[in-house]
Order: sequence, then structure tokens, then C-alpha cells
Amino acid sequence: MKLENSTNRYDYIIAGAGCAGLSLLMHFISSGKLNDKKILLIDKAPKTSNDRTWCFWETGPGLFEPIVKKQWSSVSFHADDVSRVLGIAPYRYKMIRGIDFYEYCFDIINQQKNIDVVYAPVEGIYPDQTSVIAGGELYQAQFIFNSILPQRPVLEPGQFYLQQHFKGWTIKTEKPVFDEACATLMDFRVSQEHGAAFTYVLPLSATVAMVEYTLFTENLLQPQEYDEALREYIRTFNTLYTVREEETGIIPMTNYKFSPGTNNVVNIGSAGGQTKPSSGYTFYFIQQHSRAITRQIIRAGHPFTGPLYPKRFNYYDSVLLNVLATGKLSGKKVFTDLFRKNRPSHILQFLNNESSFSTDLRIISSLPTLPFLKAGIQEMGH
Repeated sequence: MKLENSTNRYDYIIAGAGCAGLSLLMHFISSGKLNDKKILLIDKAPKTSNDRTWCFWETGPGLFEPIVKKQWSSVSFHADDVSRVLGIAPYRYKMIRGIDFYEYCFDIINQQKNIDVVYAPVEGIYPDQTSVIAGGELYQAQFIFNSILPQRPVLEPGQFYLQQHFKGWTIKTEKPVFDEACATLMDFRVSQEHGAAFTYVLPLSATVAMVEYTLFTENLLQPQEYDEALREYIRTFNTLYTVREEETGIIPMTNYKFSPGTNNVVNIGSAGGQTKPSSGYTFYFIQQHSRAITRQIIRAGHPFTGPLYPKRFNYYDSVLLNVLATGKLSGKKVFTDLFRKNRPSHILQFLNNESSFSTDLRIISSLPTLPFLKAGIQEMGH
């Protein structure tokens, strides 16, 4: 597989122009240190629709601050017997719309003379040659960054695979019903017949909000079941409404050890294990990984960063997945105790893999002892 065409040789190839691929490329650009590198971005088609929304929390302005659609300094949590509005300082909870992200990234990417964009399906990635075949063309690079998620992995003993699946509607209501100063992070006051299920509400104004129905379960629902759950929840607002946009998605929640890559192929995004196994949050972890890769390339000439977080967080994730997947406790019970008994900023630190060990102990001790102890012992053996 020898590449004769020198125009198809690059320093870096990024396979996939989703959140991970575009984030990495934007970190490359913003560093100002890689403008002499020839870079190729490959995706099967242009991004032209508002196909998803990313939410995350951080303490200051991030790389994508110009396109944060809305941010909140407080969030609410609801279950049958608890309803709390939580001030989350020093964090702010932020929302970015997919279409805004794509347009912002490509506006900047298209101004870079060192970056080529090819729209073609990726047919193969070959670590031994550090090459990619896309649209029948062969491309080669010093390093390839792959964000294309493989098929569902074959699990080993002690590994779990839940799916975070969701459907969301952006609705416009006839009368003002939303508190635009507060986002609903989790509302478990919905049927739990299918497993752990909740809604979240991202209010853009008093009459416009994204309402999303989310489940953490092994199996997906029938399409109409998501719609029925959304209609039932929105009915509690007691107002007429119209649906402006909708989005659906599936995120793996698993302690399967995704490969960081082979040879000079580096896996990024969910394909590289950057989805938080116990929560499904991905955007913030992609930014941390992208920043670390960029710094490593600048400093050492290669992108191999090693682990970004203490190993104990992998263990915590495995224990929670064990509890949920085996039915030791319901997701509703776990998250209700978590938000009822802990300081909001500590919960967010913990979920971002940024908490201290003493904070971890306080959070763990707030959860039901016996189910988590049993799961913890089981996970120690794997």
C-alpha cells in the first residue's frame, strides 16, 4: 500500500468531523503552533443540521465560549420526595447547539491554508501504514486521529454496557412557563417502568426550552414511546405548545476499555474512551483530551498523553455501572441520594473527575452502603 501521490501525504489526518474531530482541530488552530502542519479532515458529508445539543459545566470561559447558546448559574433536581434548586458556583452549566458548533468551527477551518477537508466515507484505517482509504482514495500521515466509533464491543467478565438514549424537543409555549435563570438537570418524576428515566429542561426564554427525555437502560424503546413520554411531561406545564426542533441520540455507558489507538493511530472522542461511563457526559472530556494532545504534540512532537485522570475514577464508574446494570439500586434512588446529600459543586467536581479523594469519600458515604459495597467488592476482582 505505497502512496505515490505526494498531495495525499499529511502530517495529521482527522477521521470524523463530529465533536471530537472538530474540537481537536480547533485546539490545533487556537494553539497557533501547528500552522506549518498539513492537516486533512475527513467526513462522509457536510454538517448542515442541528442534530444534537451538548451540555457541560466549567468554571470559566472555554474555547467555545462564543457559541454558548445559554448558561446557568443554578440548576434544579427533582424526584418524588425531593425538589432542589442548586447554586453551582464556581461552575456554570452551559449549552451549545450542534449547528452553531459546526458553523463556528468550519468558518475558522475554511480560513486555514494548511487544512484540507474531504467529504467521503472512510472505508478503512490502517495503523501499520498510518493510512486511510476514503472515497476510494488513499491518504497517509504521520499521525491519524480517529473518532469513528466501532461496533458494540464484546464485553469481558465484569464489564457492563448500558445505553443512554434520548429524544428532545425544542418547544415554544403559548404562555410563559419556564424559569430561564435555572436549568432542570434531572427530573425523575416520570415513569420508571423501562428503567432509569428522567427529563431535563434547558430554558432559552420564558416560552422556549429544550425538553429532553433520557433513559439509562440496556434496550432502546419504540420511537413512539419517546414521543409519548415527552408529551406526558410537557402536559404538566399546562399550556399549548409547538415543536420547533427535535433531536435523538444514543451514547454508550460502559466500562469496556476502548483502545487508545494502535501505532500512530490515536482514538479520540467516544471511540477513545472520552465518554464518562457513569453519566454519558462527553463534551468536557473531549476538550480536556484535545488540549492534552495539542500540548503534547507541541512539547514532544507526538500525541501520546497517557491517562488524564487518576485511576480511581475508572473504578467509581465501574461500581456505579455495576449497581445500575445489575439492579442493585434504581438510578432514581442513586441520583436522588447524590443530589439530596451533597454540595452541588462537589457533585460536579466528582462527575468531572476533578474532585479530591476526601470529597470522593464524602460523596460515596452519602450513597446506600450495602449495594455499593457489594458492587465495589465485585469490581475489585476485575
